[in-house]
Amino acid sequence: MKLPQITPSILSADFGNFRPEVESVAAAGCELLHVDVMDGHFVPVITFGPATVQALRKTVDIPFDIHLMVTDPEAHMEQFARAEGSHEYSFLTVHQEACSHLHRTLEKIHRLGMKAGVAINPGTAPSVLEAIMDQVDLVLIMTVDPGFGGQACINSCLDKISVVREMARKAGRDVIIELDGGIKLTNLDRAAAADVLVMGSAVFQGGDPEIAGRNFREAQKAFEEIYSRG
Repeated sequence: MKLPQITPSILSADFGNFRPEVESVAAAGCELLHVDVMDGHFVPVITFGPATVQALRKTVDIPFDIHLMVTDPEAHMEQFARAEGSHEYSFLTVHQEACSHLHRTLEKIHRLGMKAGVAINPGTAPSVLEAIMDQVDLVLIMTVDPGFGGQACINSCLDKISVVREMARKAGRDVIIELDGGIKLTNLDRAAAADVLVMGSAVFQGGDPEIAGRNFREAQKAFEEIYSRG
């Protein structure tokens, strides 16, 4: 995966039209697909299970970022890794708030053959990640409270980018920083301090695959231009 990167979230795609929409963004150059898994407990909504991930894997051969917004991620990780196919560059991302034993959870993700990601909610301070920074490959900073698509970005969360960047530097780790929630072309200037941006409704609109591909290309180009300016 080359950085910077827009990763479209299929949470905003047409649930009855997954295949053509995902194929469209892949054809437009997408190198990472974001899959929001919700259990109706950690967050109030239920979304996708391993069967959906398996169907997506049969559709495209690009890395996935499987974002587990679930209460007991360890109980489900193996199923999702199997369904995903343990692609060399795919991520399995768990919430710090949902993990009683985060070290063990990250170790298990690596044993499953996937990159390990940790997400933190808007109300969670980045300092909780200091003890596991040597094990994490990706930090996902939630810029909305998880559970629903289409929310507005909580701008104060963007201040966490520099904090996480410095923590990774001190740990000697090349950690990818990802933002998720309310990211659109209109607020890319500050968001572009991160490496990966999750976009849902800004890419997938109305179930039209052609529009999804076009929106992805426009967002990726804008992100690359701003990112290159530092």
